Amino acid sequence: MHLRKRVLVTGGSGFLGSHLCERLLQEDCEVICVDNFFTSSKQNIEHLLPNPRFEVIRHDITFPLYVEVDEIYNLACPASPIHYQFDPVQTIKTCVHGAINMLGLAKRLRIPIFQASTSEVYGDPEVHPQPESYWGNVNPIGYRSCYDEGKRCAESLFFAYQRQHGLAVKVGRIFNTYGPRMHPNDGRVVSNFIMQAIQGKPITVYGDGSQTRAFCYVDDLIELMIRFMRNDHNFCGPLNMGNPNDFTILELAQKIIKLTGSRSHISFEPLPNDDPSQRKPDIAIAYSKYKWEPQTQLNEGLLQTLNYFNKFI
Repeated sequence: MHLRKRVLVTGGSGFLGSHLCERLLQEDCEVICVDNFFTSSKQNIEHLLPNPRFEVIRHDITFPLYVEVDEIYNLACPASPIHYQFDPVQTIKTCVHGAINMLGLAKRLRIPIFQASTSEVYGDPEVHPQPESYWGNVNPIGYRSCYDEGKRCAESLFFAYQRQHGLAVKVGRIFNTYGPRMHPNDGRVVSNFIMQAIQGKPITVYGDGSQTRAFCYVDDLIELMIRFMRNDHNFCGPLNMGNPNDFTILELAQKIIKLTGSRSHISFEPLPNDDPSQRKPDIAIAYSKYKWEPQTQLNEGLLQTLNYFNKFI
C-alpha cells in the first residue's frame, strides 16, 4: 500500500506537462510521466530524472495503458498549429482515442481525471470575452479543426463518462500560456516573436496586428490546474484557465522588441485561415470557486521566458 499520491501525467515532458510534473513532485507526489516525445523534449524533464519519485514511460496514449495511480492529468496532444497540423489524423486520434483510453483507465481505477481542453473550442468567437457557457464558432472542416474539434469531442467524452459512469472528471479550457520550456519553433506567437527578436530577424505579424490575445504565465496556470483538480469534486467544469488581460499582437511585438533591445523590424503578413480575431477568457468562475487570478505581469513573465530562450542562440 502506497501512502503518497501517485499521479499520472500524459504529455508529461511537454511545456505544460513538465511544469506540472515538477509541481507535483514538490508536493511529495509520486509522478508517472507518459509521453511519446512526438513534439516534446526530454530536456524538459532531464532535471527531474534523479528524483526517485519520478518515472518516465514512453507511450502513445492512442493505445491503452495499464498502470495503478490515484489521479490522471491528460495533457497529451500537440498544441501548436505547426505541430497539430503536421499530422492532423494523429492529432484527432490523440484527442479522441487518447481520451477514451485515459477515461477507461480512470473508470477502472475509480479515480479523478483532468482533461486539458483548450480555448480553441470557442473557435473565432462572436462573444468577447468568452464565458464557459459560450458554445463557440468553429469551422468543423478547416485546417485547425483536427485540434478544435478533437478537443471538443474529448470534452463530450469526459461529460458522457461523468453522466453515464459517475466518473470524477475535470475539464479545463486552457488559453494562451507561455513561459520557460516552450518549444522554440512551435509557431506560437510568444516563442516566434522572442526567437525572431533575439536573432535580429523580422518579426512576423499576421494581418494588421489588431487581433487580441491574453497571455497567462505557466506558473499561474499550473496553480489553477492543481486547485481545480483538488477542490470541489462536484464541479466538473468546463473551467476557463487563462489571463483576462488582453493585448493586441502588435503591442506584444513592440513589447518584445523593447525587452530584447532588438533591431528587428515588424513584417506584416496575410492572416492564416480561421485565425481568431479576439481571444480572452472570462475567469469569473475560477475566481469565485478557487480565489484564483493570475499573479505574473506580462513583462515579468516575458523576461523569464526570454532568459530561457537565450540559451538557444
